[in-house]
Amino acid sequence: MLAVFVIPMGISGTAIALPRIADELGSDPAQLQWVVNGFNVTFAAFGLVWGVASDRIGHRRTFRIGVGLLLVASATSALAPNLAVLDAARLVAGIGSAAVATGASSLLSNGFEGAERRRAFAVFGTVIGLGLALSPTISGALIAAFDWRGVFVAHALLAVPGLALSGLLPDPRTTAARKVVDFSLLRNRYFLALTLVTVAGAFGFVTLLTYLPVALSGVAGLSAGTAGLLMLPMTIPVLVGPVLGLRGSPTTVITVSLAALVLGSLGMVVLQPGTWLGWLVIPMLLVGFGFGLPLGRIDAEALATVPAHSTGTASGVLNLVRIGSEAVAVGAYAATITWLIGRALPEDLAHDTAAGHPGQAAVYAGAFHWMMFGQAVVVAAVAVAIRRLSSRR
Repeated sequence: MLAVFVIPMGISGTAIALPRIADELGSDPAQLQWVVNGFNVTFAAFGLVWGVASDRIGHRRTFRIGVGLLLVASATSALAPNLAVLDAARLVAGIGSAAVATGASSLLSNGFEGAERRRAFAVFGTVIGLGLALSPTISGALIAAFDWRGVFVAHALLAVPGLALSGLLPDPRTTAARKVVDFSLLRNRYFLALTLVTVAGAFGFVTLLTYLPVALSGVAGLSAGTAGLLMLPMTIPVLVGPVLGLRGSPTTVITVSLAALVLGSLGMVVLQPGTWLGWLVIPMLLVGFGFGLPLGRIDAEALATVPAHSTGTASGVLNLVRIGSEAVAVGAYAATITWLIGRALPEDLAHDTAAGHPGQAAVYAGAFHWMMFGQAVVVAAVAVAIRRLSSRR
């Protein structure tokens, strides 16, 4: 759990540092977006690679390799002299994080059964929620005290005890699956419906987790520290949501969470120049609970549908869909809002505005509103697909 905690911090904590990174290393939009997107892309791609590998080399070994890569990549990010080196380090961090996530979830799935497994994955989801909840605030404070490099130093320091204590983990023997990659799991409608829940969370929550601090800077002129504090109404529900999600049936939890994501996305249009930011609290709470309620529960339900020797592969498929959709969602958001802003402003000014520099609040707010409408439509469409798959289970 110590190592898993670093993963959500690497997503939201990095995003809030983007304006300061741009100030020091340059605001080239492609390279700047890859500080976040590069992590997501390699996390998605290597989730499946590590899923297959862990069923062969062992879940503990996979986990330990991942923590080691994450430690090296975080230290390199903290010392990066330019955006190219930072982007490369973030790619390696994504590879390591994929191994950590795959190894951890497989170890939990094989180490517990029944109600204990559900509780273990509730803790798993809670730790992820804790990282998501606290990382904008922690990262904002680190940026204020030590500049953006302090964020990556913190990631490296957190990985150290995870690596040091990993020898205490069990090392169960696994039986290699006959197929290199087994996508037959996706023919199981229930498993497929569960994976689509992560897609809805990617578009409905992760995009806002990544770029709402940038929007708060661009529209309201907030500093990184203040924006991090304002993110708490959206991130704290992710901390308590996994425990609350244990109390209802999977179908009820998923339905409530999807509805909250749609309503919360539509409510975000209250962010306008000069508007009291307190109006954002309700939509932020909705989005936070929409993402947090099924967190962890989805992993437990999905991995319970496969035999023990295939949990690594199943985890890899789940993480491929989860992080792949996050990479697509975050990348599409960044490219689209940059395009929308670029239609209204000259190129250099558009790049600075898209990076969160204040001065063009009305332009940024207009683009942000279009993004929220589109986000709600995507989540609603995914919800319809999940409902159809579940009804034909």
